[in-house]
Amino acid sequence: MKRLALSLLLLAVVAVWGWTFVAVKDAVAACGVASFLAVRYAIASAAIAPFALRRARWRSLAAGAGIGLVLAAAYLLQTFGLRDTTSSISGIITGLTVVFVPIASRLLFGIRTDAVVWGAIGVAVLGLGLLSGAAPGGVSVGDVLTLGCAACFGLHVALLGRYARGHDTGVLALGQLGAATLVFLAAWPLSEPLAWPSRAVWPAILITAFLATAAAFYVQTFVQQRLPAMQVAMILLMEPLFAAFFGCVLAGDSLTALQLLGALLMVAAMFATELRPATRSAVDSRGGN
Repeated sequence: MKRLALSLLLLAVVAVWGWTFVAVKDAVAACGVASFLAVRYAIASAAIAPFALRRARWRSLAAGAGIGLVLAAAYLLQTFGLRDTTSSISGIITGLTVVFVPIASRLLFGIRTDAVVWGAIGVAVLGLGLLSGAAPGGVSVGDVLTLGCAACFGLHVALLGRYARGHDTGVLALGQLGAATLVFLAAWPLSEPLAWPSRAVWPAILITAFLATAAAFYVQTFVQQRLPAMQVAMILLMEPLFAAFFGCVLAGDSLTALQLLGALLMVAAMFATELRPATRSAVDSRGGN
């Protein structure tokens, strides 16, 4: 029951992330990517700091900061990508995070993945080709950037699954958000004029700061201290479904028959990857994630 409760808690976060694809796409159309992310993450860091700093340890802050650099790269790629693709397609491509988790786990920590999962990865890439190739103009820059985002999110899940245990949840989350904030602040003057976001963008900033950032990454960190990375990835694969649903309902997005087929192949590959107990390693035998 405890595992079910944790899974449902993370699933609620995934639903919020899927919903905010539309809000973020509209927001970055009205202001710059770096400014939106910098203000969003600064607010999120400030929101979680009072609860975390009382228990802060440099070791946990440093571990969180290192993981936060990967998180920052993922969000920069995803948010820039949203400028050149639809929220539905962005959500579906981001869902490929689930196949990058075993790749990162194998390369970094020696966790082996069996042939079924590698076959699922091939099917997912085929699905991505159908999804993007069926769109006008073929594969867009936004699609490519979002694929890079999915790789970074996969690395983030693998790292957090490996190092979350042994650290305070709030402190580790604060380290991630604080490091990401610094990256976005540094990118702001390099990518766009230093202009404060307009009043119209603030609802999206506040919603994503409190719900989709401060609360969401606290919950993800909490859950990954208790569930294996691959089980977390299984829950995260629901994000493209939520994003596609909210994109169609709230933003009027639509998918062609070939795009739907590609999406179905990707989702099927994700389920095949996650429903099979396919990881094993010497690390596991020593009690690690």
